[in-house]
Amino acid sequence: MAVPTERIRAVNGAPVRPGGEHVLYWMIANRRTRWNWALQRAVEICRELARPLVVLEALRCGYPHASDRLHAFVLRGMADNARRLEGRPLHHAYVERVAGEGKGLLDALAARACAVVTDDFPTFFLPRMVEAAGRLLPVRLEAVDASGVVPFRLPGSDFPTAFAFRRWLQREMPRWLGRRPAADPLARARLPRPPALPREIARRWPAADPEALARPEALAASLPVDHRVPPTGDGGPAAAERRLAAFLSDGLDRYAEDRNDPDAAATSGLSPWLHFGHLSSQEVVSAVLDREGWDPDRTPPRAAGRREGWWGLSATAEAFLDQIVTWRELGFVTCAHRPDHREYGSLPAWARATLEKHAGDRRPVAYSPEDLAAARTHDPIWNAAQRQLLKDGAVHGYLRMLWGKKVLEWTRSPREALDALLDLNDRYALDGRDPNSCSGIFWCLGRYDRPWGPERPIFGTVRYMSSANTARKVRLRRWLAEHGEPG
Repeated sequence: MAVPTERIRAVNGAPVRPGGEHVLYWMIANRRTRWNWALQRAVEICRELARPLVVLEALRCGYPHASDRLHAFVLRGMADNARRLEGRPLHHAYVERVAGEGKGLLDALAARACAVVTDDFPTFFLPRMVEAAGRLLPVRLEAVDASGVVPFRLPGSDFPTAFAFRRWLQREMPRWLGRRPAADPLARARLPRPPALPREIARRWPAADPEALARPEALAASLPVDHRVPPTGDGGPAAAERRLAAFLSDGLDRYAEDRNDPDAAATSGLSPWLHFGHLSSQEVVSAVLDREGWDPDRTPPRAAGRREGWWGLSATAEAFLDQIVTWRELGFVTCAHRPDHREYGSLPAWARATLEKHAGDRRPVAYSPEDLAAARTHDPIWNAAQRQLLKDGAVHGYLRMLWGKKVLEWTRSPREALDALLDLNDRYALDGRDPNSCSGIFWCLGRYDRPWGPERPIFGTVRYMSSANTARKVRLRRWLAEHGEPG
């Protein structure tokens, strides 16, 4: 299947140069070789022009919150990709050792290219980086959306609630479910073999040593990043595929009933690999649909925005698909259509009004950013959630909501709460800096929600959560034993 035009965005007006030496795929967000529309688009252009493919996968060290944790996760994926691309396209895995030393590498490779293809990702510093490259490169630059089942720019605007987005999805989804990227875009591509990089490029920007990539924690420790945030998790497409297989065999059947129960361990845990592009959400959705015996030619029933019953699948599959399709893709749509999506002013007017009305309310306690980061509060459940974040780079999904709500209660203003939450999430969470985790933080302050009564101090009519109610609703004994107070 050809890459849908709705997924392709011309970043600049420069022409394709048929006489160039290669087509360049600048891999920045979809860091995988499978189920990748952007890689598939680069292969399409290669076949049209009978030119070889060069894949540039680089890792700079000066990005916000760069740390051993984030670096090691990405580096493990680079090692996976190097193995999977060996003997196929030229894969230039470049790891910056000093901030700024990678400047000029993209320009040097693009100067010899017929065209450049990159990933369309709507948040963090990547949109600015891609737009800046589009202004400078003398050759066509295309950004390709490989993030979800439905292209995130397709709606043309954002949505105020998940309900409104789900209604739109239920109309649009049927024509997209069967439009899957190739599992391996390179399998039968028969592209010309690329020559080695020119000596002047390879010497100035040498490829990472494969042996160093195979030890990502040690490599990250040698680089100028934040060493106070230690590595955790096993990055890379291979680990992502193992995690997906484990969830399908052991977690999915329990998902609807147990996903909010921290002791049950029924969540997918896939968000870090989805964030770094090591796994495609389309592959996940397709795996669930195939497991359920879904027929791509069958039109799902109309459901008028309801969460259940519109796929025609089991309750547990529908519950999971609502998370990975409705909620995850809603975040991408918001980020794509709201340049201010990380700013306080992007909250709904009703939420800002009620929070500002209560901004001067007395707080029961005000914790410093340092106390929050170190899990030094009076609340043992919140402390355990923060310790899980510090240790594992993730917080159980239900408790992540409580985690965010309590920071609103314990900081001097809603704006300060937002700053604290974004910093904690982006610094420690493996899926921080992502549209989906951004959605979760802003939901704690009212995004995608509605006013809730009764009106309360601090929260106003923003939905309230308490640790006491949480302890009554879900089982926490095993989870607290693992993440609670040490000793």
